[in-house]
Amino acid sequence: MYQPDLLQGQRFLVTGGGTGLGRAMAENFLALGADIAICGRRQSVCDETATAWREQFPGRRVDTFGVDIRVAQAVEEMVEALWQSGGLTGLVNNAAGNFISPTEALSPRGFDAIANIVFHGTFYVTQAVGKRWVAESKAGKWQPGQPYRSVMSIITTWVDNGSPFVVPSAMSKAGIDVMTKSLAVEWARYGVRLNAVGPGEIPTEGMSKRLNPGEEPGARSKAHNPMARAGKMSELQNLAAFLMAPGRCDWLTGQSIMMDGGNALATGGNFYELRNWSDGDWQAARERIEAQNAKDKAQR
Repeated sequence: MYQPDLLQGQRFLVTGGGTGLGRAMAENFLALGADIAICGRRQSVCDETATAWREQFPGRRVDTFGVDIRVAQAVEEMVEALWQSGGLTGLVNNAAGNFISPTEALSPRGFDAIANIVFHGTFYVTQAVGKRWVAESKAGKWQPGQPYRSVMSIITTWVDNGSPFVVPSAMSKAGIDVMTKSLAVEWARYGVRLNAVGPGEIPTEGMSKRLNPGEEPGARSKAHNPMARAGKMSELQNLAAFLMAPGRCDWLTGQSIMMDGGNALATGGNFYELRNWSDGDWQAARERIEAQNAKDKAQR
């Protein structure tokens, strides 16, 4: 779809870039000529991904960081290391967490597990990167007419209408949506663009096991989506490349683009249907989610 040198000379940080949506977007950026840094709590996963990429894309630079973005100081140290090795031209806020639960059953720890990653962590990374871009602009290292630096954040369609049973995520993603709009205005004069993407169902292991436990990936979209299917990873990759490419549409900033086949327009795009679940259904879902959490923890 794009020329293979579309992102030549760019260097992006993708949070949560070792797996899932983050890995897919980062891999496409590499294919289009960018250098990539990825971070995640599991350093070994990031390193394994990077090893495969270095073989697949010889000559491209791939850096990895085992960082918990919930820890502001760890984020600051990672970003400083990136600047010591050349800086960044783009950031993709992808790292997240989510699970379904009746809100009255949530513990403070369960709420914080989501809010600290999505809300706090996304801000920590965005501020650490953005303040360096602002400082560069004030020092004359960016001038009007030069390519903008770009931030893209993954949100959800629920920021428009909320969603029952995923309230910590809905609240946190709404905060990222507002951050995108606010900083697009505040940082525009410093050469920084911010946009967000709310993808519908694009099946990944983590998402499917925690949000649709016990279901065949894509089954819900096949039954309810106006296009009768889930999204394709390539569709997200193409949109991300467009938003991050310098000089293609620099006047686009502060926007949240919903890419879900019209599902939110037709059905609300959320988890309202779970109101019909019995206590037994919720218990079975909790057991599946806990099993996935234990599997992930064992791999750290």
